[in-house]
Amino acid sequence: MSHHRAAHRSSSGRTLSRVLVGTLLVALLVGGGTAFRVWQVARFDDRRPVDIVVVLGAAQYHGKPSDVLEARLNQALKLYRAGLTEYVVTVGGRQTGDAYTEAQAGKKWLSENGVPADHIVEVDVGEDTLGSVQAVADLAADRGWDSALIVSDPWHSLRARTMANDLGLEAWASPARSGPAVQTREFQFRYIVRETGALLYYRLTHAPAELNGDGLG
Repeated sequence: MSHHRAAHRSSSGRTLSRVLVGTLLVALLVGGGTAFRVWQVARFDDRRPVDIVVVLGAAQYHGKPSDVLEARLNQALKLYRAGLTEYVVTVGGRQTGDAYTEAQAGKKWLSENGVPADHIVEVDVGEDTLGSVQAVADLAADRGWDSALIVSDPWHSLRARTMANDLGLEAWASPARSGPAVQTREFQFRYIVRETGALLYYRLTHAPAELNGDGLG
């Protein structure tokens, strides 16, 4: 009898080990596949004619964009000058004590660099990517805009584009190629890992998973 119990325990142990190994392999495959997509989308500029170019917010200081935000605005300016859109949408709220919102700072910078003010639309809300993209999708529905180029940092592009598509916009990514987010390989690897986790969390929960403190949310 004890021999049978021992054999049963041994069989159960092998089954549990197989399940654990299988679960780990699936997790590695899903995580690795998502990381590859984050990296892949980061490398390409899907620029094309669209209804709007959307500049996702990042830090600003008394109306002056941070290096992260200025890199995004520069990319949006290039897209506008290339004739790919008539309207640029700047996005982002304000931190406590700020005189400007991120959206206002973005509009100010674009106006100073030749984009007519009536071709820039501010969306002064959004403490996280999902809230920002939801506000843009609501605006687009009101204005009859259907397509968008999302301008953010390379590693953030897939998550932002995914959210925009989920919310009814036909969206592509046109990442900023300069600024702090593309400095070193170590920096890039760290943000690919973080964005992979944030994207997997969003796909599981459809809730934001923000990366605060560096303008990459």
